[in-house]
Amino acid sequence: MSYAIQPKSKGDEEKIFGGLAKLLEEDTALTITRDELTKEVILSGQGNVHIDATVAKLKRRYNVEVTLKTPKVPYLETITKKVRVQGKHKKQTGGHGQYGDCWIEMEPLARGKGFEFVNKIVGGVIPRQYIPAVEKGVGEAMAKGVLAGNSCVDFRVTLVDGSYHAVDSSEMAFKIAGALAFRKALADANPILLEPIMQSAITVPEASMGDIIGDLNSRRGRVLGVDSKGKNQIINAHVPMAEFLSYAPDLRSMTGGRGFFTTKLSHYEEVPQQIAQKIIEAAGKEG
Repeated sequence: MSYAIQPKSKGDEEKIFGGLAKLLEEDTALTITRDELTKEVILSGQGNVHIDATVAKLKRRYNVEVTLKTPKVPYLETITKKVRVQGKHKKQTGGHGQYGDCWIEMEPLARGKGFEFVNKIVGGVIPRQYIPAVEKGVGEAMAKGVLAGNSCVDFRVTLVDGSYHAVDSSEMAFKIAGALAFRKALADANPILLEPIMQSAITVPEASMGDIIGDLNSRRGRVLGVDSKGKNQIINAHVPMAEFLSYAPDLRSMTGGRGFFTTKLSHYEEVPQQIAQKIIEAAGKEG
């Protein structure tokens, strides 16, 4: 089982993580990680009883209380079509102004390819010293997508044109222009949500097979194959992480405590449209 862990009182972070570090030395079945996408600290153990005992030790030994929450799903955003847009930042009043202007082409890449930035400026329409600023603006803006505020992946940005002002242009102005161009391109390029798909191996008694497979189907899972091991069956499946967050107690219930599973990240896939709409609406209410 895994939970996002937060201090009940502000300022207790150092005491909590100091205490957890000592508990980790005593109990190798505990793990603590930081999810870089959701920014949550995740405490993982062998089940609810194990996690509850750890929380109780934190309170008893180190006098700190924590809140446990279901971890957020680290969704991502990407695009589905190629677009060409302009990002222009212009503030010219009396005295020194700000001016940055860039045109970018943005196109989708294969899943798992990340982010590429290509410079195709010719003729000095954007001076060389400002090119990295455009890339930095894009890089910072891609941390928050337009659908649900998730990080953006699997696309190429090509800087193709632009203009500058001899006095008013600066690295900051071109960084802002790059960010503006990215946000405009993302909105125009038919963005979609991606969700993490887990590779799971579920070991259950043969008598529970029907219930387990039916349950996996209800969780949008795909059974990849079944292996035998003694009196047990091992079901290999791909299951969306969002459908697996409460799986441990459900599996115990379906198998009378005799089932167990392992899981790891496999890949990302597009979220079905109806589900994506609910995620986007929920993110809008939070934000």
